[in-house]
Amino acid sequence: MTSNADSGRPSGNGPVGVSGPTKSLWLRLLALSSAASGGGLLLTGVIALLVQGMPSALSALFGGALVMAFFAISLAVGHFVGRTNPSGAIGIFVATYFIKVVGFAVVLFAIGAPAWLNGRWFLGGAVVAVVLWQAAEIYGFSKARLQIYNDPDTTEGGTNV
Repeated sequence: MTSNADSGRPSGNGPVGVSGPTKSLWLRLLALSSAASGGGLLLTGVIALLVQGMPSALSALFGGALVMAFFAISLAVGHFVGRTNPSGAIGIFVATYFIKVVGFAVVLFAIGAPAWLNGRWFLGGAVVAVVLWQAAEIYGFSKARLQIYNDPDTTEGGTNV
């Protein structure tokens, strides 16, 4: 049997190393998602500024910033709780989500809508931030290396077969 595939470079005689799990998954996702949403919000803000002026640009940035803060709290909690209690992280995520929804609702109702707020650009900025944040999180999770099994015990008393 033959193959027309290119053989590539020859492999060396050295040992093959392991890469291990992703270090600080939650902070990496926070940085990646913040960069994606922040870039999209800047573009949205510039478009709003050119089309309808400064209040619309501020409205778009404000809507997106609220979404980014909402999601960033979860990733920060995941980072701090996940290190000490990985199995309890999901429960903390649920509790944090409830607190965030209630907290943001109370703050928004207490403050009310400022006079300069343009509702359409506010919503547009929020939607841009949500879509880009979620896309970046999915991409980040797809590239994460999560260790599922324990490393084999290679000590003398170990049962390495």
